[in-house]
Amino acid sequence: MSSTDSTGSTGRSGRQRILVVDDEPEVRAAVEDGLAVEGYEVRGAPDGLAALSQVAAWEPDAVVLDVMMPVLDGLAVCRQLRALGDRTPVLVLTALDSVSERVDGLEAGADDYLVKPFALDELVARVRALLRRAAPGPAGAAATLGFADLVLDPATRTGRRGSRPLEFSRTEAALLELLLRHPGQVLPRELILELVWGRDFGPDSNSLAVYVGYLRRKLEAAGEPRLVHTVHGVGYRLDAA
Repeated sequence: MSSTDSTGSTGRSGRQRILVVDDEPEVRAAVEDGLAVEGYEVRGAPDGLAALSQVAAWEPDAVVLDVMMPVLDGLAVCRQLRALGDRTPVLVLTALDSVSERVDGLEAGADDYLVKPFALDELVARVRALLRRAAPGPAGAAATLGFADLVLDPATRTGRRGSRPLEFSRTEAALLELLLRHPGQVLPRELILELVWGRDFGPDSNSLAVYVGYLRRKLEAAGEPRLVHTVHGVGYRLDAA
């Protein structure tokens, strides 16, 4: 069973903690139970204010956050967390499948998004991928990575293109880091999906194309030449040519 109470000890049980925030009790309960079955310690919150309180008191490892909620919506919650320096991974749930809606979520500080209605296994897979990407990197890993006029600090998910500062979501940074570690190499779609999103995502997932689009918009916002190139029918390559 999942736990939805707002009190209790903050002592760790050894299981990763997931906070589920949704004002629809049925949706919230279904997500909580689905994550609990996978072995996560789960709590729920019915609105944005309760979510902020739970994040501060319970310190979850990830948050599943609905956008459309009364009192304080999901994007406002995300912005407040990031403004406070809280880097907890956030998966946003949205009923609107539009590019502008997704961009709003990512710009608010969300790490990934999922459109309602969704399959529970995909939600679990996305949470698992977020937690994996949030795990500490290997000791001795390079502090920054660079190629041409692009620099990325994977730890802070910040960088620059020339003198222009950049900030990335967790997924954007993971994808860019992979490309930066293999400059000039053609990375197949299947390999990128496995390394960034995990084995839970099949070759038909459009997540990769969507996030390549996000990266290109950020990297080329001031008219800079393209660095992330599509190799049609194969995958992507980081190249200055």
